[in-house]
Amino acid sequence: MNPIPLSDMALLAEQIKEWGLELGFQQIGITDTQLGDAENHLRHWLDDNFHGEMDYMQRHGDKRSRPELLLPGTLRIISARMDYLPESRSTMETALADPTAAYISRYALGRDYHKLMRQRLQKLADKIQEACGSFGYRAFVDSAPVLEKALAEKAGLGWIGKHTNLINRKAGSWFFLGELYTDLPLPIDPKAGSHCGQCTACLAVCPTRAIVAPYRVDARRCISYLTIELKGSIPEPLRPLIGNRIYGCDDCQLICPWNRFAKPTGENDFHPRHRLNTRQLLDVFTWSEEEFLARTEGSAIRRIGHQRWLRNIAVALGNAPSSPLVADALKTRLDHPSELVREHVAWALNRHSRHETLPAA
Repeated sequence: MNPIPLSDMALLAEQIKEWGLELGFQQIGITDTQLGDAENHLRHWLDDNFHGEMDYMQRHGDKRSRPELLLPGTLRIISARMDYLPESRSTMETALADPTAAYISRYALGRDYHKLMRQRLQKLADKIQEACGSFGYRAFVDSAPVLEKALAEKAGLGWIGKHTNLINRKAGSWFFLGELYTDLPLPIDPKAGSHCGQCTACLAVCPTRAIVAPYRVDARRCISYLTIELKGSIPEPLRPLIGNRIYGCDDCQLICPWNRFAKPTGENDFHPRHRLNTRQLLDVFTWSEEEFLARTEGSAIRRIGHQRWLRNIAVALGNAPSSPLVADALKTRLDHPSELVREHVAWALNRHSRHETLPAA
């Protein structure tokens, strides 16, 4: 291959997009480092304490919104999209509607996307280097202070919807994002326009009303935060609203009309492992720590650990229909070594004992 001269950045940009598709990305866009509007939005969000215990959101100062501070010399960001939808909407809705089913956010059913996407981004960087010679770059996949959605919006991959997820007109929102920060002066793509219109379906469907206003999410109320990021006790008023969601929440994506255009993933690594899409609450609650680690190996779920796994399932069992099987299962964890687990199990058992004492209608 003849090296592409640095003077022909337009040709290189087109090549990068073609290589991205060959490597399994569904879309590649390029943008600059100017994120003034996103920086202001982030500051207001932090000032309102909507980040909860996610201290890392403010730990790095302006590096998150000023890419050149994170990686000196950065001129452009190559933003990449990879679709992960593993099953149909009706299948997901059926699982969510079954109070005995253990609902896991569909992004976490398969292999952890971080490693897979980073490897693909590295391959893309290798192809760029073969074409134009050595250049400065660094790959990111939700692994550093990066405003990935704001960058993807500027790069034309979609727009940030009222639920604050990125939406693509032709692909919905079931996708992962990754970036290559680079010092190459590539031509930039036009920013995507917003197409939410007057729709407020995501605000209305949110079980905990975490979307407090269009484009503003109070993470402290978000089920994804409560079941994944929160390390301690889940606030009691929010527990009944969690339903059977034991890891994350997909409601705002399921309701979004743009997701009728979403296509099933072609990546086998994103397909469900260990039947995680069809498990029952009573089943996963019995897993020992060893079983939990074995069945979540290579999965994003592993990051919460066995204690928070049991905490989340105890809440879901507290919301499940009362039965001797549910009560007996909860009682097996009453003497668990973790105070966190014991507290949520006791809450769940108390919910069922109150149901048993209610007078018949």
